[in-house]
Amino acid sequence: MKAEVSSEPHERKESRDKVYNQVEVSKKDRSIAVERSAEVKALDADYFAVKDQIPTGFKLEEEYQKSRKRILQVLGGSEEDWDSYKWHLKNRIGKVEVLERIVHFSDEEKKQIEKASKGYRWSISPFFASLMDPDDKNCPIRMQAIPSILEELDSSEIKDPMIIKYNSPAPLISRLYPDRVIINVTNACSMFCRHCLRRKDIDYKDVTYPRRLLDQAIEYVRENEEIRDVLLTGGDALSLSNSQLDYILTKLDKIPHVEIKRLGSRMPCTLPQRITPELCEMLETHDPIYLNTQFNHPKEVTREAQKAVDMLTKCGVIVRDQTVLLNGINHNPHIMKKLMQELLKIKISPYYIFNCKKVEGIRHFRTTIADGLNIIEHLRGYTSGMAVPTFIITAPEGRGKTPIYPQYLLNPNVDGEPLIRTWGGHILQYPDEHQPNGSPNGIMGNEE
Repeated sequence: MKAEVSSEPHERKESRDKVYNQVEVSKKDRSIAVERSAEVKALDADYFAVKDQIPTGFKLEEEYQKSRKRILQVLGGSEEDWDSYKWHLKNRIGKVEVLERIVHFSDEEKKQIEKASKGYRWSISPFFASLMDPDDKNCPIRMQAIPSILEELDSSEIKDPMIIKYNSPAPLISRLYPDRVIINVTNACSMFCRHCLRRKDIDYKDVTYPRRLLDQAIEYVRENEEIRDVLLTGGDALSLSNSQLDYILTKLDKIPHVEIKRLGSRMPCTLPQRITPELCEMLETHDPIYLNTQFNHPKEVTREAQKAVDMLTKCGVIVRDQTVLLNGINHNPHIMKKLMQELLKIKISPYYIFNCKKVEGIRHFRTTIADGLNIIEHLRGYTSGMAVPTFIITAPEGRGKTPIYPQYLLNPNVDGEPLIRTWGGHILQYPDEHQPNGSPNGIMGNEE
């Protein structure tokens, strides 16, 4: 039998072998690489030991289905009702007598909830209520949704965190930055989070602000040509009807210097049924649209949220997450890492982690800046860069967002070179570029 003769040209084979030789690692180098791999793996051993114990929405899907059936029975709804966001908004849970048929709490806890609810409005969408553990009062979903006596006991914090009177140059406008503004379009939400920074503005009645004020806000944007980015929020921008949103977005589309529009909405998390084909069809006509949402715990990343985000991304909407750092809910680095990874799985890009603001009634949720930095330390390098949001604190006096980072540059000049700390804790000198004549960025002045 004749041996097969390769038809590959000799020159191509030589070139291919040369490439193989370049990537081939010597036995000694491979041994070093194996040691380094073991070192890197060991750095994350504590997370791998607990990650499967962290509850997520996908793992709890069966429990959520049971809760859904129980809530439908309590509220007298049908499976068809459950798919309607209007039914959820109409049947928001805001009475202790209804809540106690869905989750369990003692008579003393019931009194505390009633007392705390007198200070600030509360309301929970049936969908978000279905994510609550009926037996665990420390459930991270319950803690965000049900009033706590700790709200009533806290009167030491400031009442106006953004100093609105200094940052509102026109009706409904909040302006803290050169090229972007907020238009506050409503005070309504699908639920009223207990950590909400705008809790004092919610009042006890849903309000969509009159068109005359909205037109004045849009006119302010038109008159200021440096504004290229407009965020519609409130409240929750998706509390508006499709036609109301379409009206505002159409007006903004006609302003030449407005490049992007953003919607602030927690509904992909708290009421994903709001993301309908009709909404997506309308949003697609106003490209580009960004949606900033808020997920605070892996339990919130559900099959329904995934479906909602799929619909948004298919119509061109880019979805990003702004998590709030909350004591007892997500201030653990492992929980936060799991949350960021779960968000990426459903195509939500982690954007910010906000330090909880200093607002009256929510002190029990606040953590230290050190907690936030510790979380970033355990994200950077330990997981995909896409899963590492920016840690933000809000400056006093309404001075805006301030990013806070771990210190990786230890000394800008040690014997002529920067001294750095890597994510894994190695201290190294970095061979920096030396600019000619000491000029910044290599830009030379005019020679005489």
